Amino acid sequence: MNQQPEMNVAEADLQVLEARVDELIKALDGLQEENRALRTSQDKLVAERAELIEKTELARSRVEAMINRLKSMEVHS
Repeated sequence: MNQQPEMNVAEADLQVLEARVDELIKALDGLQEENRALRTSQDKLVAERAELIEKTELARSRVEAMINRLKSMEVHS
């Protein structure tokens, strides 16, 4: 007679454990999806940063060229 209550307790413990494992799996799935989204966002930001750096360098080069032309015009004046 003592075996039946022990089996019910073991079964209940098993169900609780199973529910907790299901919760952990759902949490893992959510974290993996969030991680994918963050990586995609990071990749876009890195590409955008590289583009902005390139544009900044181009602008700097143009400004330096203009300054040099202005200096050259001053010397010839």
